[in-house]
Amino acid sequence: MPELPEVETIKRELEKSVTGKTIRRVIINNPRIIREPSPEKFARGLQGKTITKILRRAKVLILELSGGNALVMHLKMTGQLVYPGNGKGSRVSFEFSDSSILDFNDNRLFAELRLLDDWKDLKFIRELGPEPFDITQEQFSALLSPRTTKIKVLLMDQTVISGIGNLYAAEMLFAARIDPRRPAKSLSGGEKERLFKAMREVLTQAIQYKGSSVDNYVQLSGKPGGYVPYHRVYGREGKSCPGCEGKVKRIALGGRGTYFCPSCQK
Repeated sequence: MPELPEVETIKRELEKSVTGKTIRRVIINNPRIIREPSPEKFARGLQGKTITKILRRAKVLILELSGGNALVMHLKMTGQLVYPGNGKGSRVSFEFSDSSILDFNDNRLFAELRLLDDWKDLKFIRELGPEPFDITQEQFSALLSPRTTKIKVLLMDQTVISGIGNLYAAEMLFAARIDPRRPAKSLSGGEKERLFKAMREVLTQAIQYKGSSVDNYVQLSGKPGGYVPYHRVYGREGKSCPGCEGKVKRIALGGRGTYFCPSCQK
């Protein structure tokens, strides 16, 4: 699933490419990803609207529109946005008044599109925790201190800290040299500081390289992100640890595959 770095990359690219453009028509090739309102009202409600601002909240894109409502896009596991698109094979295409097209692709139909009067009122938006760049070291430590949840599972809990998923949780825990299986409350003050620093550094670098293309994620141009060569543990089961002579191990944790080095991460 695209995480904060991937969605932030797309958000920045959309800002440059489609801000100020007016939607001439919406072509719906598969209505299943349109969650609200009905596909007919969705298409009609977007016609003639101008995109005024692009926002991101955690892993969700919000395109604010003239008239005050918003187009909310949740890529989920396999959603893609491509611009300029050609309208071929997309689930939904947005044709602008200059004849350019923004394609929304999703092979597995997990993604969600909504046209809303108030995007902030969405239940999953209201339940989101703070983002990694919006909290201080002290606030981060306070979030971890009372919790018995395993630290990797906690980092992925969107109601605690929003935007982090499986891939980057693994990478930041490796960078901080912390075993993903440890209860959050067991971390020392120094370990929490290391993890806070690693969280920000890993996410910043991933944004710099425009995200990780390990599954379906692509940049707005359709090109893959450039961060995969910089992964230190994710997807590297059985390979040498970049920090020691040990081997990267994969286990199941919280229902997800978890990569770590048992020698480095304590």
